[in-house]
Amino acid sequence: MNKIIVTGGLGFIGSNLINLLISKNYYVINVDKISYSSNFYNTKEFKNSKNYKFIKCDIVDNKLKKIIFKYKPIGIFNLAAETHVDRSIDNPNNFIQSNILGVFNLLEHFKEYSKKYNSKLIHISTDEVYGDILNGRSSENYAYQPSSPYAASKAASDHLVSSYVRTYKIPAIVTNCSNNYGPKQHPEKLIPKLIYNILNNKPLPIYGNGKNSREWIYVKDHCEALIKVFKKGKIGEFYNIGSNKNLNNLQVSKELIKISGKKIKIGKRVKILFIKDRPGHDVRYALNSGKIKSKLGWKARTNFRQGIKLTFDWYFKNKNYYKSLSKKDIVKRLGKG
Repeated sequence: MNKIIVTGGLGFIGSNLINLLISKNYYVINVDKISYSSNFYNTKEFKNSKNYKFIKCDIVDNKLKKIIFKYKPIGIFNLAAETHVDRSIDNPNNFIQSNILGVFNLLEHFKEYSKKYNSKLIHISTDEVYGDILNGRSSENYAYQPSSPYAASKAASDHLVSSYVRTYKIPAIVTNCSNNYGPKQHPEKLIPKLIYNILNNKPLPIYGNGKNSREWIYVKDHCEALIKVFKKGKIGEFYNIGSNKNLNNLQVSKELIKISGKKIKIGKRVKILFIKDRPGHDVRYALNSGKIKSKLGWKARTNFRQGIKLTFDWYFKNKNYYKSLSKKDIVKRLGKG
């Protein structure tokens, strides 16, 4: 059976990707260091699968080399990363360690491994590396202009991967995706935090004037795209992955209130509350995903209304998910600068 390593597989996108890979009959090794955003709740539906193994390991550790050479994967999906902008404002050090030094360590081991075994590395990145896109949509040829320490650390990792492809000829591909939403996302992020507050009769905190615009993609669509890139993507290329659908934070909040009102009685305290903006907050991200559509035949299938309903339903049915997290990680305001 073909083996795949997924780093950061206890996280949001990683655990959704593992679920999809197992359903497609891959044997998946989940390598995760177990941080605050890691959650074994995310793997409960497949943790006893004969096609799944979990190994605790930070990608900055040299133990990673032993894991790669022992299991001989045909592919590695690197999702191990610090991802929350507000946390990167408060403490950039963790982002430098995981997102730059961790990727460097992975590349060094993969460089050696790929000389001996046929494999492919898919490095998962973000649309935030392009910075503010006030007009139009950013293609893969856009210059990187990251605004936060998080985005800068991801930009650095993308450049590292690209340099290893060119200099050492490693078989690697970089993907840059728009904002994901869906089941199993940590409530430090906008949508699961809003759902938590709706379910607990709390105000809905929105930065600034709520006009910051993001391109939203349902997580399963993203995972399908990653597998498509793994199977058909061209080595050394970058692929943008997005839905081509932008909504601002105010629109997201109103849609969630509407969806949840059909499921539960909305509490009186559930109202939009504008709070002080985060420092350096980008106004708009928007990707041009024409390349992956034309070259690989992929496009997002789930529209936002479908996806947000599926997302709310999952959190409503999995209220214990919130209980599996530290409450301060849910309610504490970060990133004031």
